[in-house]
Amino acid sequence: MNNFLTRIVSGIVYVFFLISSILYSKISFLTLFFVMMLLCLYEFMKMIKLKSIFPYIIGTLAYIFGNILSVEDVPSKVIFQYAGVLLFLTIFCSFAWILLAKKEEIVSHLGKIFLSVVYIIVPFVLMVQIPFLNADDSYAKTTILGVFILIWSNDSFAYLIGKNFGKMKLLKRISPNKTVEGFIGGMIACFIMSFFIAQYFTMLSPIQWIVLAGLVSVFGVLGDLIESMFKRQAGIKDSSNLIPGHGGFLDRFDSVIFAAPFIFIYLQIV
Repeated sequence: MNNFLTRIVSGIVYVFFLISSILYSKISFLTLFFVMMLLCLYEFMKMIKLKSIFPYIIGTLAYIFGNILSVEDVPSKVIFQYAGVLLFLTIFCSFAWILLAKKEEIVSHLGKIFLSVVYIIVPFVLMVQIPFLNADDSYAKTTILGVFILIWSNDSFAYLIGKNFGKMKLLKRISPNKTVEGFIGGMIACFIMSFFIAQYFTMLSPIQWIVLAGLVSVFGVLGDLIESMFKRQAGIKDSSNLIPGHGGFLDRFDSVIFAAPFIFIYLQIV
């Protein structure tokens, strides 16, 4: 009972802070998600046994420079140009230092750094651009909030339906608890939720919300499976215990991390 109560309370606190940061302002949104990126990066680096400061440096620079255009009263073009050069030089110098300093397992070390950048940093940089992908580049808080509501709907109903009705395993060797019935149930719930979201969050059209629901239900599950694969190889159940009863922040963001680049690409196109 205590574990169940802990899970409920910590889940409410997590959702409260996430929604509050999104609704309050774009600065609070960008700030909280920067912290979330660093926490997910910490958990992932611990999972793959990577000890290096460079992913944090690269992540910080990429996040700041990737979002500098979203902050008002900044000479964006000039800063963006210098920022790109500085980011490139930082990455180049970090790789050069590793090549000169490490005598063994250079390829493995560089590979883990690259994996951290691709798996955690790039998705977060693209994720926080999602609310700014509109005609006037304004901060559309309902867009990113709607994406998270779709993610939560998909995950919740996939868990409930899979637990109560699941028979066929989705990918047993990676995640034995996930079922085909749960996947289909989560997808249906996600599409239904997209219909309700479209009635209130009108920045995007109903068709666009339906497409986002499809992207979330497919790539969100893939993101969950990919993180499960990393955890299985590391021999751990959760990415950390930073959220009591829920595991780590990477456990909560695994779906949206993998879905975010595809959502970004779709919204960029339309």
